[in-house]
Amino acid sequence: MLYQIYETQRALMAPFAEFASASAKLYSHPLSPFAQLPMSQRVSAGFDLMHRLAKEYEKPAFGITSAEVDGVEVAVQERVAIHKPLCRLVRFKRFTDDPHALQAMKSQPTVLVVAPLSGHHSTLLRDTVRSLLHHHKVFITDWTDARMVPVEAGPFHLDDYVHYVQEFIRHIGPDVHVISVCQPTVPVLAAVSLMASAGEFTPRTLTMMGGPIDARRSPTAVNNLAMNKSHGWFETNVICRVPPNFPGAGRRVYPGFLQHAGFVAMNPDRHLSSHYDYFYHLIQGDEDSAESHRQFYDEYNAVLDMPAEYYLDTIKTVFQEFALVNGTWRVSGELVRPQDITDSAMLTVEGELDDISGAGQTRAAHGLCTGIPQARRFHYDVEGAGHYGIFSGRRWRERVYPQVRDFIARFDRAAAAGTASTARKAAGAEVIGLRGSRRRAR
Repeated sequence: MLYQIYETQRALMAPFAEFASASAKLYSHPLSPFAQLPMSQRVSAGFDLMHRLAKEYEKPAFGITSAEVDGVEVAVQERVAIHKPLCRLVRFKRFTDDPHALQAMKSQPTVLVVAPLSGHHSTLLRDTVRSLLHHHKVFITDWTDARMVPVEAGPFHLDDYVHYVQEFIRHIGPDVHVISVCQPTVPVLAAVSLMASAGEFTPRTLTMMGGPIDARRSPTAVNNLAMNKSHGWFETNVICRVPPNFPGAGRRVYPGFLQHAGFVAMNPDRHLSSHYDYFYHLIQGDEDSAESHRQFYDEYNAVLDMPAEYYLDTIKTVFQEFALVNGTWRVSGELVRPQDITDSAMLTVEGELDDISGAGQTRAAHGLCTGIPQARRFHYDVEGAGHYGIFSGRRWRERVYPQVRDFIARFDRAAAAGTASTARKAAGAEVIGLRGSRRRAR
């Protein structure tokens, strides 16, 4: 019923949002006589703000059409490598006619970015992808809004998330480097652990950023809510069925609008101040600052519904039972054993001011992945960075990305050198074997 009420309210507000948008232009367009009236700029700014508060925010596009590689601007095109009911594996394919840039691209490492399925769309990592494209071949998980997935596609559990990640890693191959941001650090670590336990190849490197590997450490408001409410409370109070006007009608979900309300409630003063500043910038004619506000909130206000099964599994497994760190988590009956990972290198990244995943929660992975030699495990604390600052914005570009880039490059070269050395040894052994066979034949 709550979802239906929200949809009714949204439908009622839509005409007012359009009216506010048209009125804002009426009082600001240089050819409009209303723009010449006293206080017209304030009136326009007020209508513009009203429009942005009332409008519906659709999923933004990645909008990455080019990248600089080896000093050359190359074209970038999105391609779908794998299409699953709840996710698309998207590759950002780069093109150029420049022979030097082409050679550089061929030799660059391949990175799989596992985006969070936790309210916002994968486009929230646009800045992450844009930086990575300078020195890497990039894939990303692009999660689908659950309200757009028919019930016939079946449920989606946390175990399914783990299997999706495994399928994507296998598709890309053993040369892949995996970066997980926030929520997926847990299922990604489980996916790689299970592959290691089964004797499969594991990624060359694992980079885990701002995730709740051990949510007991430095608990935040998000952790406290999950730990202080019962599993039944979440199922009763935040799970709804998708209304009939969407393809996923009848599917049980944790609605995006409830998640968005939770995001805003964490820092209401900051959002109120930001909207006031936007109004002020419009009055002052500071279009650059106003556009920066629009870009941020176009992304921040665009949310998706999560499958109820997946959300409830995550609450129980990660935030209530702490099954990963307690060694009790089973995925499809198989025990998750991070200590079985031996061949991958690992980097964990935390923000000093992170209010989503507290200090030490991501670093806890080092205590679990004891099979990885100490010389191949690293941690980086980002001073002055909040949760979003570790994967987006100036701190990401200037401080975090260089660390991630160099870490991946170091172990990509080491793995390639090791592969070449193994191949040479195997070739030598084959020659010796052939010589021995010839001697025996004589």
